[in-house]
Amino acid sequence: MADSKDERTDVKDERRPSGELEASVMAALWAAATPQTPGQVQLSLGSGLARTTVTTILSRLHDKGVVDRRRQGRGYAYFPVQDAQGLTARRMHTELDRDSDRETVLARFVAQLSADDERVLRDLLEPGER
Repeated sequence: MADSKDERTDVKDERRPSGELEASVMAALWAAATPQTPGQVQLSLGSGLARTTVTTILSRLHDKGVVDRRRQGRGYAYFPVQDAQGLTARRMHTELDRDSDRETVLARFVAQLSADDERVLRDLLEPGER
């Protein structure tokens, strides 16, 4: 009986975090030229994930507004609504919106930028001055 408990623990320890799975699914969608069904995503991942797991991840990404879908046969084909950089920017906005003191959050963000990132940000904010 102790052995079966150890086996369940081992299986649980082998699970990847959902964020990692979502990132893998997004990478597969970005690499595809057309909307992808869960089965197509599963094949492109080649990681041994069950199709139901891929479907669950795609549904969660759809609920978050990260992917959209269209009917294809009896199911759906999914596609990203933004490229990787757009998704990163969206996450940054989400984090900023979580705090009521935007000025302090932005000030601390800028204070932690590298010199190169600060230069890029200045160029973006003041395009005519450089």
